[in-house]
Amino acid sequence: MVHDAVLAATVLAACLVAVGSHPSPVWWATVAAGLAAVTVRRRWPLPALVLAVTAAGVRLATVAPVSLVDVTVLICVYTVAARYDRGRSLAALAVLLLALGGWTAFHSAYGRPVPGIPRLAFHVIERGDAGPGDQRRDAARTVRGKPPAPADVPWAGLFVVGSALVVAWAFGSTARGRREHLAHLRERAEHLERDRDQRAALAVAAERGRISREMHDVVAHGLAMIVIQAQGGAASLDAEPAQTRAALDAIVSVGRAALADMRLVVDALGGDGGEPVGGWRPPPGLAQLPALIDSVERAGTPVRLRIDGTPAPLPSAVDLSAYRVVQEALTNTMKHAGRGARAEVVLTYRPDTLLLEVSDDGTACTDTPGGNGLRGMRERVRLLGGRASTGRAPTGGFQVRAVLPTGGCS
Repeated sequence: MVHDAVLAATVLAACLVAVGSHPSPVWWATVAAGLAAVTVRRRWPLPALVLAVTAAGVRLATVAPVSLVDVTVLICVYTVAARYDRGRSLAALAVLLLALGGWTAFHSAYGRPVPGIPRLAFHVIERGDAGPGDQRRDAARTVRGKPPAPADVPWAGLFVVGSALVVAWAFGSTARGRREHLAHLRERAEHLERDRDQRAALAVAAERGRISREMHDVVAHGLAMIVIQAQGGAASLDAEPAQTRAALDAIVSVGRAALADMRLVVDALGGDGGEPVGGWRPPPGLAQLPALIDSVERAGTPVRLRIDGTPAPLPSAVDLSAYRVVQEALTNTMKHAGRGARAEVVLTYRPDTLLLEVSDDGTACTDTPGGNGLRGMRERVRLLGGRASTGRAPTGGFQVRAVLPTGGCS
């Protein structure tokens, strides 16, 4: 409102400079009303417009023609067009134009000039049709100081004032459109920022899920091996000390390997950048499958590996996930298949997919509803666009089957 008060003071100063004689009290009252309308136009646009139009109408009808002070009406029209939607602002403009047209028509019907509205007058002289007598009579009237009567155009003032109102409305409507466009751009920028934050949050959640799966695979396999070796060492502690020592050595080896794998996962996912335990190692893949099978066999579970098709390099994500699927399946076999169970791992290389089948001949079901291992394994495969299924094998025992897309790498 401070800016509007400054604008009103500027209009008042310009009016005082432009006014010629001493203004009447009515002039001062109407000017004060118009300036008050300018001051409150942002808070109450429509009432301010009504006040400014009323003040201008009273002033034009009683004391003065159109002058600089009437710019208050144009300012209020601009404000209404800038603050309200196009329908309401057009309705307000139409009411003003109709009132102005009715005022002009009322006075023109009685042949009177419209109070306060400028008019256009001109002389009409028809030289071709006038005879010598008419020309002498017009000349005589001009000599005697009485020129021919001017012809009035009563609607010229309506056109001038109406055009000024339309221009003020157009400027206000343009300002409103620009403001709405900027608001739309800001809203879109905020929406994009929120979308970016949501994507970042989803990425963090997905990364946490991947860390959780990696940790589960590493820890579950290592602990399963340690528990089995510890059980075997405890059973042969008195009868076969050498076998107990071999079990303890296997526990140490498996524990170190598990720690190294955990450090590798943490470093790869944004750790402190230090050297992993045991030196740097690449992420595990199917190339390390023979070592995994050897460790499982040392724990007491025979494993048979069969490869169908021609092995080909795999994408790193597929290679790691295939290794983790086999690792999780063999870990479940050691934990749940029972003593004396055998396992078989079959890798089938196809043009666009890799088929993994890990089955055993045990008697216990390993698809426990509360377990996270098989659920995490299925999630791994799903994220890569593959399929995974677990359940009873056709020949008995339990089977894990996964199909991973390779992108035609073979």
